[in-house]
Amino acid sequence: MSIRAFRNVFQAVLLMAALVATSLLFAVLTMHFAIHGAEVRVPSLRGMTLEEARSETAGLDLNLAVDHSYYSTDVASGHIVSQSPAPGTVVRREWQVRVSQSLGPQRVEVPAVVGEQERTAMMALRSNGLQSSATAHLPNDTDQAGTVLAQDPPAKALGIEQPSVQLLVAVADPGEANGFVMPDFTGMAFNNVRSTLAKVGIQIAPLRWLDTPVQSVPAVQMQADIPAPVHPLVLPGSIVHQEPPAGSRVAVGDTISLTVAH
Repeated sequence: MSIRAFRNVFQAVLLMAALVATSLLFAVLTMHFAIHGAEVRVPSLRGMTLEEARSETAGLDLNLAVDHSYYSTDVASGHIVSQSPAPGTVVRREWQVRVSQSLGPQRVEVPAVVGEQERTAMMALRSNGLQSSATAHLPNDTDQAGTVLAQDPPAKALGIEQPSVQLLVAVADPGEANGFVMPDFTGMAFNNVRSTLAKVGIQIAPLRWLDTPVQSVPAVQMQADIPAPVHPLVLPGSIVHQEPPAGSRVAVGDTISLTVAH
């Protein structure tokens, strides 16, 4: 092969390689812009009104959904309290951004509905701008079916977060039961409490242990994060604190927290 022919072949190979490299680069750039062109950064919506938030997210091809409403002394009524995903998160277009709306400071009083029929209780809640978030049922031989046995938060509670009240309602058929009133376990032996909870399907979180000398109330009070026991005599193996507290509604499958004297 002559030098000239070799040079022509070499130039053709170089040209083909350049064309292949250009095509690959173009494909990579096209893919990059296709992927990243469909991504946006979630804006900060806290403090905005719902209308402002909808306008902001619509401009980025994001969908806005209101999940919850909370009372707030920091954020004005009708403005955004929190959001998910967090501001700055990179998501694909048409992603759903969930927000919680402020109701402003609590201005309604929680009515007393214990002892009322469920229907009457619901009407009382709605007339006060509240709603029932969950209703549990408990077999009860002393109260008429449909009677409200307990409520959370209690009547006239202040500083509540959501405009909702949970109810525990009596039923005649044990098969309809799905909730219980939390008893006071303080001072009871843990083994007895564990057996009682196991029978009704209530779970126990990993125990918290508290070193407490017998008849040593001041020693318990030094634990700032654990309230002093109700009973002056604290025996090893007995319950000194429970969460949720006595009187609260708990449902089958719920998990409660117990602190046990060591």
